[in-house]
Amino acid sequence: MPKKEIIAFAGSNSKQSINKKLVVLASEELKKIKVNILDLNDFELPLYSIDEENENGYPEAAQRFNELLNNSDGIILSLAEHNGAYSVAFKNVFDWVSRIDKVVWKNKPMLLLSTSPGGRGGASVMEIALGKFPRMGADIIANFSLPFFNDNYSEAGITDKQMNIEFLKGINDFEMAL
Repeated sequence: MPKKEIIAFAGSNSKQSINKKLVVLASEELKKIKVNILDLNDFELPLYSIDEENENGYPEAAQRFNELLNNSDGIILSLAEHNGAYSVAFKNVFDWVSRIDKVVWKNKPMLLLSTSPGGRGGASVMEIALGKFPRMGADIIANFSLPFFNDNYSEAGITDKQMNIEFLKGINDFEMAL
């Protein structure tokens, strides 16, 4: 049986993304899964508009991202929160891919994460995604929000014992669903 392969990425284009750090940490816990960590900066896209789509079609980068989703066995996504919603970089990729295929997440198992420097850990964007993503083909196996990133994260893991247990359980549940 071929080894399962997932994609993992942060919904941010920040070079210092704390959400990417959380994605990498989660990915390192997967022992039997090959992980392809993506960076939204590698998918340069024009700002989505119907005029752009009608005049130029689907950009190559959006088609490539869609193919990565199609070819994966699962998805780990950690959403950055900007003003209580998705970051512009993520929303733009999401919008382009949704024009190619309304079933954006391809009915693949998903581990949905979020974090922020504040006490809500991206709770607003998580709530939006939990409501929206299943209608667009996400099979959300587990979700986890990490508040106070700078206090609760180290490269060795989540420093708060109870939060780390919850984080690892979500990763385990996701891996079992693959």
